[in-house]
Amino acid sequence: MTINDIPAFNAALNGLATVLMTGGFIFIRAKNAHVHRTFMLSAGVVSAIFLVGYVTHKVLVRGVHTPFGGEGAIRAVYYTMLITHILLAMSIAYLVPKTFSLAITGQFERHKTWARIVFPIWYYVSITGVLVYFFLYQWWPSAA
Repeated sequence: MTINDIPAFNAALNGLATVLMTGGFIFIRAKNAHVHRTFMLSAGVVSAIFLVGYVTHKVLVRGVHTPFGGEGAIRAVYYTMLITHILLAMSIAYLVPKTFSLAITGQFERHKTWARIVFPIWYYVSITGVLVYFFLYQWWPSAA
């Protein structure tokens, strides 16, 4: 793996986290808490691996920003998505472990209350993480 492969690897991790979160949601709706827990903890591990990969990439490229190559309205769409993605991603670094800790310590009612708020945020961040990759590297790469 080279430095140039890390963004695609990170997008794949975000995609996998989204699939795992979807499974976790389906299983809790089906009242299968054991499988729900397995899926959600797996999503947490995959997201943590993503975070390590993301930080590693930023360190290796010395924080250089990847320019967006799109023009016109799509530029506004991209930057709106990016800003919301970044702000919400910062929040889930606290919210997801807190929600996990409530479940792990048996505080299921509090966990459920938190999860109703945290899950959609985490899901959005995971999906938009994949979209950011496609916007930057596949659909509108910079000519520079």
